[in-house]
Amino acid sequence: MYINYKKIIFRASLAATFLVVFGLGACGGIWFETNKLNGHISKLENTVSGLQSLVNQPGDVDFSLFWDAYNKLQENFIDPSKINSKEIIYGAIEGMAWSLKDPYTNFFDPEQAQRFQQNLSGSFNGIGVEIGIKKGLLTIIAPLKGTPGEKAGLKSGDIITGVNGQDTFNMPVEEVINLIRGQRGTVVTLTVARDGWDKAKDIEITRDTIKIPSIELSYLENGDTAYVQIYEFGGTLKADFEATALKIIQSSAKRIILDLRDNPGGYLDTAQDIAGWFLQKGQTVTIEDFGKDKPQQIFKTEGNSNLLDYPLVVLINQGSASASEILAGALRDNRNVKLIGEKSFGKGCVQQVLYLEDGSFLKITIANWLTPNGSSISDVGLTPDVKVDITDEDFEAKKDPQLDKALEIVNNLK
Repeated sequence: MYINYKKIIFRASLAATFLVVFGLGACGGIWFETNKLNGHISKLENTVSGLQSLVNQPGDVDFSLFWDAYNKLQENFIDPSKINSKEIIYGAIEGMAWSLKDPYTNFFDPEQAQRFQQNLSGSFNGIGVEIGIKKGLLTIIAPLKGTPGEKAGLKSGDIITGVNGQDTFNMPVEEVINLIRGQRGTVVTLTVARDGWDKAKDIEITRDTIKIPSIELSYLENGDTAYVQIYEFGGTLKADFEATALKIIQSSAKRIILDLRDNPGGYLDTAQDIAGWFLQKGQTVTIEDFGKDKPQQIFKTEGNSNLLDYPLVVLINQGSASASEILAGALRDNRNVKLIGEKSFGKGCVQQVLYLEDGSFLKITIANWLTPNGSSISDVGLTPDVKVDITDEDFEAKKDPQLDKALEIVNNLK
Protein backbone atom coordinates (compact mmCIF):
# COMPACT_ATOMS: atom_id res chain seq x y z
CA MET A 1 0.00 0.00 0.00
CA TYR A 2 1.48 3.42 -0.95
CA ILE A 3 1.67 6.24 1.57
CA ASN A 4 3.28 9.60 0.86
CA TYR A 5 5.01 10.09 4.19
CA LYS A 6 6.03 13.61 3.25
CA LYS A 7 2.35 14.24 3.84
CA ILE A 8 2.14 12.91 7.38
CA ILE A 9 0.87 15.92 9.28
CA PHE A 10 0.76 16.11 13.04
CA ARG A 11 -2.16 18.45 13.63
CA ALA A 12 -2.95 18.74 17.31
CA SER A 13 -5.89 20.98 16.52
CA LEU A 14 -7.46 18.40 14.22
CA ALA A 15 -6.91 15.63 16.75
CA ALA A 16 -8.52 17.71 19.45
CA THR A 17 -11.48 18.43 17.21
CA PHE A 18 -12.34 14.78 16.79
CA LEU A 19 -12.02 14.12 20.51
CA VAL A 20 -14.18 17.07 21.43
CA VAL A 21 -16.93 16.27 18.96
CA PHE A 22 -17.09 12.57 19.67
CA GLY A 23 -15.45 12.22 23.07
CA LEU A 24 -17.06 12.12 26.49
CA GLY A 25 -14.86 14.79 27.99
CA ALA A 26 -16.47 17.77 26.26
CA CYS A 27 -20.18 17.13 26.54
CA GLY A 28 -20.64 13.74 28.15
CA GLY A 29 -23.43 14.91 30.38
CA ILE A 30 -25.62 16.40 27.64
CA TRP A 31 -28.76 14.48 26.69
CA PHE A 32 -30.87 15.13 23.66
CA GLU A 33 -34.09 13.34 24.39
CA THR A 34 -37.09 15.69 24.26
CA ASN A 35 -38.17 15.04 27.83
CA LYS A 36 -34.75 16.04 29.12
CA LEU A 37 -34.46 19.32 27.25
CA ASN A 38 -36.62 21.44 29.56
CA GLY A 39 -34.51 24.00 31.30
CA HIS A 40 -31.43 23.23 29.16
CA ILE A 41 -32.27 24.83 25.78
CA SER A 42 -29.86 27.71 26.18
CA LYS A 43 -27.02 25.40 27.25
CA LEU A 44 -27.58 23.09 24.30
CA GLU A 45 -27.78 25.91 21.77
CA ASN A 46 -24.53 27.38 23.01
CA THR A 47 -22.79 23.98 23.01
CA VAL A 48 -23.94 22.97 19.54
CA SER A 49 -23.05 26.40 18.18
CA GLY A 50 -19.61 26.13 19.74
CA LEU A 51 -19.02 22.66 18.31
CA GLN A 52 -20.10 23.74 14.83
CA SER A 53 -17.79 26.74 15.00
CA LEU A 54 -14.92 24.57 16.28
CA VAL A 55 -15.05 22.07 13.46
CA ASN A 56 -16.06 24.65 10.82
CA GLN A 57 -18.95 22.53 9.58
CA PRO A 58 -22.00 23.72 7.60
CA GLY A 59 -24.90 24.85 9.76
CA ASP A 60 -27.08 21.92 8.69
CA VAL A 61 -24.73 19.39 10.35
CA ASP A 62 -26.41 18.30 13.58
CA PHE A 63 -23.98 16.53 15.89
CA SER A 64 -26.74 16.13 18.44
CA LEU A 65 -27.74 13.03 16.49
CA PHE A 66 -24.57 11.32 17.60
CA TRP A 67 -25.17 12.09 21.25
CA ASP A 68 -28.83 11.17 20.94
CA ALA A 69 -27.85 7.72 19.64
CA TYR A 70 -25.07 7.37 22.22
CA ASN A 71 -27.35 8.19 25.12
CA LYS A 72 -30.07 5.83 23.88
CA LEU A 73 -27.52 3.03 23.78
CA GLN A 74 -26.41 3.86 27.32
CA GLU A 75 -29.99 3.87 28.59
CA ASN A 76 -31.49 0.94 26.75
CA PHE A 77 -28.90 -1.69 25.83
CA ILE A 78 -29.55 -4.94 27.67
CA ASP A 79 -25.98 -5.34 28.98
CA PRO A 80 -24.39 -1.98 29.93
CA SER A 81 -21.14 -3.75 30.84
CA LYS A 82 -20.53 -4.30 27.13
CA ILE A 83 -20.69 -0.59 26.34
CA ASN A 84 -17.17 0.67 25.71
CA SER A 85 -17.17 4.42 25.13
CA LYS A 86 -13.83 4.43 23.33
CA GLU A 87 -14.96 1.67 20.96
CA ILE A 88 -18.12 3.66 20.24
CA ILE A 89 -16.02 6.69 19.35
CA TYR A 90 -13.71 4.61 17.15
CA GLY A 91 -16.72 3.04 15.47
CA ALA A 92 -18.21 6.46 14.76
CA ILE A 93 -15.00 7.71 13.16
CA GLU A 94 -14.64 4.48 11.19
CA GLY A 95 -18.23 4.92 10.00
CA MET A 96 -17.47 8.45 8.79
CA ALA A 97 -14.58 7.18 6.72
CA TRP A 98 -16.54 4.17 5.43
CA SER A 99 -19.48 6.39 4.37
CA LEU A 100 -17.27 7.94 1.66
CA LYS A 101 -17.15 4.56 -0.11
CA ASP A 102 -13.46 4.99 -0.89
CA PRO A 103 -11.52 1.79 -0.12
CA TYR A 104 -8.37 3.78 0.66
CA THR A 105 -9.89 6.26 3.12
CA ASN A 106 -9.73 4.46 6.47
CA PHE A 107 -9.56 4.93 10.22
CA PHE A 108 -6.85 3.07 12.17
CA ASP A 109 -7.18 2.70 15.92
CA PRO A 110 -3.89 2.75 17.87
CA GLU A 111 -3.38 -1.02 17.60
CA GLN A 112 -4.10 -1.03 13.86
CA ALA A 113 -1.84 2.00 13.43
CA GLN A 114 1.02 0.14 15.08
CA ARG A 115 0.55 -2.88 12.81
CA PHE A 116 0.45 -0.58 9.80
CA GLN A 117 3.81 0.92 10.78
CA GLN A 118 5.26 -2.55 11.33
CA ASN A 119 4.15 -3.50 7.82
CA LEU A 120 6.03 -0.58 6.28
CA SER A 121 9.05 -1.16 8.50
CA GLY A 122 9.48 -4.57 6.91
CA SER A 123 8.68 -7.12 9.62
CA PHE A 124 5.37 -8.51 10.91
CA ASN A 125 3.52 -11.77 11.49
CA GLY A 126 1.18 -13.04 8.80
CA ILE A 127 1.23 -14.71 5.40
CA GLY A 128 2.96 -12.01 3.34
CA VAL A 129 0.39 -10.79 0.82
CA GLU A 130 -0.67 -7.25 -0.04
CA ILE A 131 -4.43 -6.92 -0.50
CA GLY A 132 -6.73 -4.16 -1.71
CA ILE A 133 -10.08 -3.45 -3.29
CA LYS A 134 -10.31 -3.68 -7.08
CA LYS A 135 -13.66 -3.29 -8.84
CA GLY A 136 -15.35 -3.80 -5.50
CA LEU A 137 -13.62 -7.13 -4.82
CA LEU A 138 -11.04 -7.98 -2.17
CA THR A 139 -8.03 -8.69 -4.36
CA ILE A 140 -4.48 -9.90 -3.76
CA ILE A 141 -2.25 -7.16 -5.14
CA ALA A 142 0.89 -9.20 -4.67
CA PRO A 143 2.29 -12.11 -2.67
CA LEU A 144 5.67 -11.02 -1.34
CA LYS A 145 8.77 -13.01 -2.22
CA GLY A 146 9.57 -16.02 -0.07
CA THR A 147 6.51 -15.64 2.17
CA PRO A 148 3.95 -18.31 3.18
CA GLY A 149 1.42 -16.75 0.80
CA GLU A 150 3.74 -17.10 -2.18
CA LYS A 151 4.74 -20.64 -1.18
CA ALA A 152 1.05 -21.62 -0.89
CA GLY A 153 0.53 -20.60 -4.53
CA LEU A 154 -1.37 -17.33 -4.08
CA LYS A 155 -1.11 -15.08 -7.14
CA SER A 156 -1.70 -11.45 -8.02
CA GLY A 157 -5.33 -11.00 -9.00
CA ASP A 158 -6.70 -13.75 -6.75
CA ILE A 159 -9.99 -12.81 -5.06
CA ILE A 160 -10.35 -13.52 -1.33
CA THR A 161 -13.98 -14.47 -0.71
CA GLY A 162 -13.55 -15.82 2.81
CA VAL A 163 -11.20 -16.10 5.79
CA ASN A 164 -11.58 -19.01 8.18
CA GLY A 165 -15.09 -19.58 6.88
CA GLN A 166 -16.19 -15.93 7.28
CA ASP A 167 -17.55 -14.24 4.17
CA THR A 168 -15.45 -11.17 3.31
CA PHE A 169 -18.07 -9.48 1.11
CA ASN A 170 -18.34 -5.80 2.15
CA MET A 171 -15.86 -6.42 4.98
CA PRO A 172 -13.40 -3.51 5.47
CA VAL A 173 -9.88 -4.32 4.33
CA GLU A 174 -8.42 -3.71 7.80
CA GLU A 175 -10.86 -6.20 9.31
CA VAL A 176 -9.79 -8.82 6.77
CA ILE A 177 -6.13 -8.11 7.53
CA ASN A 178 -6.82 -8.59 11.23
CA LEU A 179 -8.36 -11.99 10.49
CA ILE A 180 -5.44 -13.07 8.31
CA ARG A 181 -2.69 -12.01 10.66
CA GLY A 182 -1.88 -14.00 13.75
CA GLN A 183 0.82 -15.73 15.73
CA ARG A 184 3.64 -17.43 13.94
CA GLY A 185 2.95 -21.14 13.40
CA THR A 186 -0.84 -20.84 13.44
CA VAL A 187 -2.94 -21.67 10.38
CA VAL A 188 -5.35 -19.42 8.47
CA THR A 189 -7.65 -20.68 5.71
CA LEU A 190 -8.37 -18.40 2.75
CA THR A 191 -11.18 -19.06 0.33
CA VAL A 192 -9.80 -17.93 -3.01
CA ALA A 193 -11.37 -17.44 -6.43
CA ARG A 194 -9.15 -17.20 -9.51
CA ASP A 195 -9.81 -16.46 -13.14
CA GLY A 196 -9.92 -19.83 -14.92
CA TRP A 197 -11.06 -21.82 -11.89
CA ASP A 198 -14.52 -23.40 -11.90
CA LYS A 199 -15.08 -22.56 -8.25
CA ALA A 200 -13.35 -21.03 -5.25
CA LYS A 201 -10.86 -23.14 -3.30
CA ASP A 202 -9.83 -23.23 0.36
CA ILE A 203 -6.09 -22.72 0.86
CA GLU A 204 -4.51 -23.38 4.26
CA ILE A 205 -1.49 -21.24 5.06
CA THR A 206 0.75 -21.34 8.12
CA ARG A 207 1.58 -17.88 9.40
CA ASP A 208 5.18 -16.82 9.89
CA THR A 209 7.24 -13.74 10.69
CA ILE A 210 7.38 -11.77 7.47
CA LYS A 211 10.61 -9.98 6.67
CA ILE A 212 10.25 -8.12 3.43
CA PRO A 213 13.42 -7.94 1.31
CA SER A 214 13.86 -4.66 -0.53
CA ILE A 215 15.96 -5.59 -3.55
CA GLU A 216 17.91 -8.40 -5.18
CA LEU A 217 20.62 -8.19 -7.84
CA SER A 218 21.74 -10.97 -10.14
CA TYR A 219 23.47 -11.14 -13.51
CA LEU A 220 22.22 -12.86 -16.65
CA GLU A 221 23.92 -13.89 -19.89
CA ASN A 222 27.47 -14.13 -18.59
CA GLY A 223 27.18 -10.92 -16.62
CA ASP A 224 26.16 -8.69 -19.53
CA THR A 225 22.70 -7.98 -18.09
CA ALA A 226 22.02 -6.76 -14.56
CA TYR A 227 18.71 -8.15 -13.32
CA VAL A 228 17.32 -5.96 -10.51
CA GLN A 229 14.24 -7.12 -8.61
CA ILE A 230 12.63 -4.53 -6.33
CA TYR A 231 10.09 -6.09 -3.96
CA GLU A 232 8.74 -3.04 -2.11
CA PHE A 233 9.52 0.67 -1.81
CA GLY A 234 10.17 0.48 1.92
CA GLY A 235 12.31 2.50 4.26
CA THR A 236 15.63 0.74 3.52
CA LEU A 237 15.40 0.72 -0.28
CA LYS A 238 17.17 4.04 -0.93
CA ALA A 239 20.38 2.84 0.69
CA ASP A 240 19.99 -0.67 -0.68
CA PHE A 241 19.46 0.60 -4.22
CA GLU A 242 22.49 2.88 -4.00
CA ALA A 243 24.63 -0.11 -3.03
CA THR A 244 23.09 -2.14 -5.87
CA ALA A 245 23.66 0.63 -8.42
CA LEU A 246 27.31 0.94 -7.44
CA LYS A 247 27.76 -2.82 -7.91
CA ILE A 248 26.24 -2.56 -11.40
CA ILE A 249 28.48 0.36 -12.33
CA GLN A 250 31.55 -1.56 -11.16
CA SER A 251 30.49 -4.73 -12.98
CA SER A 252 30.73 -5.71 -16.65
CA ALA A 253 26.95 -5.31 -17.13
CA LYS A 254 25.97 -3.38 -20.25
CA ARG A 255 22.18 -3.31 -19.79
CA ILE A 256 19.54 -3.54 -17.05
CA ILE A 257 16.25 -5.34 -16.53
CA LEU A 258 14.23 -3.72 -13.74
CA ASP A 259 11.64 -6.12 -12.33
CA LEU A 260 8.71 -4.44 -10.56
CA ARG A 261 6.36 -7.42 -10.72
CA ASP A 262 4.37 -8.14 -7.56
CA ASN A 263 5.67 -4.91 -6.05
CA PRO A 264 2.78 -3.35 -4.11
CA GLY A 265 4.42 0.05 -3.65
CA GLY A 266 5.65 2.02 -0.66
CA TYR A 267 7.13 5.48 -0.26
CA LEU A 268 6.85 8.09 -3.02
CA ASP A 269 10.15 9.75 -2.17
CA THR A 270 11.89 6.39 -2.57
CA ALA A 271 10.45 5.94 -6.06
CA GLN A 272 11.46 9.52 -6.83
CA ASP A 273 14.99 8.84 -5.59
CA ILE A 274 15.38 5.69 -7.70
CA ALA A 275 14.01 7.46 -10.79
CA GLY A 276 16.86 9.92 -10.37
CA TRP A 277 19.38 7.18 -11.11
CA PHE A 278 17.79 6.48 -14.52
CA LEU A 279 16.60 9.95 -15.63
CA GLN A 280 18.11 13.37 -16.15
CA LYS A 281 17.95 15.72 -13.18
CA GLY A 282 14.78 17.82 -13.19
CA GLN A 283 12.62 15.45 -15.20
CA THR A 284 9.07 14.83 -13.97
CA VAL A 285 8.49 11.64 -11.99
CA THR A 286 4.80 12.08 -11.27
CA ILE A 287 2.05 14.70 -11.00
CA GLU A 288 -0.20 14.96 -7.98
CA ASP A 289 -3.67 15.99 -9.12
CA PHE A 290 -5.98 17.34 -6.39
CA GLY A 291 -9.01 17.69 -8.62
CA LYS A 292 -10.90 20.52 -10.28
CA ASP A 293 -9.70 24.10 -9.74
CA LYS A 294 -6.80 23.03 -7.52
CA PRO A 295 -3.14 23.46 -8.50
CA GLN A 296 -1.21 20.30 -9.28
CA GLN A 297 2.06 19.41 -7.59
CA ILE A 298 4.90 18.12 -9.77
CA PHE A 299 7.58 15.81 -8.38
CA LYS A 300 10.89 15.89 -10.25
CA THR A 301 14.12 13.93 -10.15
CA GLU A 302 16.94 15.16 -7.98
CA GLY A 303 19.36 12.29 -8.51
CA ASN A 304 22.72 11.69 -10.13
CA SER A 305 21.61 10.03 -13.43
CA ASN A 306 24.43 7.47 -13.11
CA LEU A 307 22.35 4.72 -14.78
CA LEU A 308 20.96 6.95 -17.53
CA ASP A 309 23.07 5.47 -20.33
CA TYR A 310 22.24 1.82 -19.64
CA PRO A 311 19.70 0.24 -22.03
CA LEU A 312 16.71 -0.57 -19.83
CA VAL A 313 13.41 -2.47 -19.85
CA VAL A 314 10.88 -2.82 -17.03
CA LEU A 315 8.78 -5.84 -16.04
CA ILE A 316 5.30 -5.23 -14.61
CA ASN A 317 2.22 -7.33 -13.82
CA GLN A 318 -1.11 -6.93 -12.05
CA GLY A 319 0.78 -7.03 -8.74
CA SER A 320 2.70 -3.86 -9.65
CA ALA A 321 0.97 -1.07 -7.77
CA SER A 322 1.32 2.46 -6.51
CA ALA A 323 4.96 3.56 -6.23
CA SER A 324 6.07 0.84 -8.65
CA GLU A 325 3.55 2.14 -11.20
CA ILE A 326 4.81 5.68 -10.63
CA LEU A 327 8.41 4.63 -11.34
CA ALA A 328 7.46 2.53 -14.38
CA GLY A 329 5.33 5.36 -15.80
CA ALA A 330 8.11 7.89 -15.28
CA LEU A 331 10.65 5.72 -17.08
CA ARG A 332 8.33 5.11 -20.02
CA ASP A 333 7.18 8.73 -20.42
CA ASN A 334 10.66 10.24 -20.08
CA ARG A 335 12.88 7.61 -21.72
CA ASN A 336 10.43 5.57 -23.79
CA VAL A 337 11.44 2.54 -21.71
CA LYS A 338 9.47 -0.54 -22.75
CA LEU A 339 7.12 -2.07 -20.17
CA ILE A 340 6.84 -5.84 -20.53
CA GLY A 341 4.36 -8.24 -18.93
CA GLU A 342 0.79 -7.64 -17.82
CA LYS A 343 -1.35 -4.61 -17.02
CA SER A 344 -0.53 -3.14 -13.62
CA PHE A 345 -2.90 -2.94 -10.67
CA GLY A 346 -4.01 0.70 -10.94
CA LYS A 347 -3.40 2.06 -7.43
CA GLY A 348 -2.86 5.69 -8.25
CA CYS A 349 -4.46 7.67 -5.46
CA VAL A 350 -2.72 9.69 -2.77
CA GLN A 351 -3.40 9.10 0.89
CA GLN A 352 -2.62 11.66 3.56
CA VAL A 353 -2.12 10.34 7.10
CA LEU A 354 -3.49 12.57 9.84
CA TYR A 355 -2.68 11.50 13.38
CA LEU A 356 -5.17 11.82 16.19
CA GLU A 357 -4.33 12.46 19.82
CA ASP A 358 -4.24 8.86 21.05
CA GLY A 359 -2.02 7.40 18.32
CA SER A 360 -4.87 6.49 16.00
CA PHE A 361 -5.00 8.08 12.57
CA LEU A 362 -7.11 8.75 9.51
CA LYS A 363 -5.74 7.80 6.10
CA ILE A 364 -7.56 10.02 3.62
CA THR A 365 -7.51 10.03 -0.19
CA ILE A 366 -6.66 13.57 -1.23
CA ALA A 367 -5.43 13.30 -4.82
CA ASN A 368 -4.61 11.05 -7.78
CA TRP A 369 -1.24 10.30 -9.33
CA LEU A 370 -0.65 11.03 -12.99
CA THR A 371 2.28 9.92 -15.12
CA PRO A 372 4.54 12.70 -16.49
CA ASN A 373 2.44 12.76 -19.69
CA GLY A 374 -0.71 13.34 -17.64
CA SER A 375 -2.20 9.84 -17.78
CA SER A 376 -4.11 8.68 -14.71
CA ILE A 377 -2.93 5.54 -12.92
CA SER A 378 -5.86 5.14 -10.54
CA ASP A 379 -8.20 2.25 -11.45
CA VAL A 380 -6.62 2.20 -14.93
CA GLY A 381 -3.10 0.96 -14.40
CA LEU A 382 -0.29 0.86 -16.96
CA THR A 383 -0.75 -1.16 -20.14
CA PRO A 384 2.47 -2.93 -21.10
CA ASP A 385 4.10 -2.13 -24.44
CA VAL A 386 4.72 -5.86 -24.87
CA LYS A 387 2.05 -8.07 -23.33
CA VAL A 388 3.24 -11.46 -22.10
CA ASP A 389 1.17 -13.70 -19.84
CA ILE A 390 2.38 -16.36 -17.41
CA THR A 391 0.09 -19.38 -17.40
CA ASP A 392 -0.52 -21.74 -14.49
CA GLU A 393 1.53 -24.29 -16.43
CA ASP A 394 4.43 -21.84 -16.67
CA PHE A 395 4.12 -21.13 -12.95
CA GLU A 396 4.19 -24.82 -12.02
CA ALA A 397 7.12 -25.50 -14.35
CA LYS A 398 8.98 -22.45 -12.96
CA LYS A 399 9.14 -20.88 -16.41
CA ASP A 400 9.22 -17.12 -16.85
CA PRO A 401 8.27 -16.08 -20.39
CA GLN A 402 8.05 -12.45 -19.30
CA LEU A 403 11.69 -12.38 -18.24
CA ASP A 404 12.63 -14.27 -21.41
CA LYS A 405 10.94 -11.57 -23.52
CA ALA A 406 12.63 -8.83 -21.50
CA LEU A 407 16.03 -10.38 -22.21
CA GLU A 408 15.23 -10.64 -25.89
CA ILE A 409 14.20 -6.97 -26.10
CA VAL A 410 16.95 -5.48 -23.95
CA ASN A 411 19.61 -7.33 -25.97
CA ASN A 412 18.51 -5.44 -29.06
CA LEU A 413 18.75 -2.05 -27.41
CA LYS A 414 21.73 0.22 -27.77
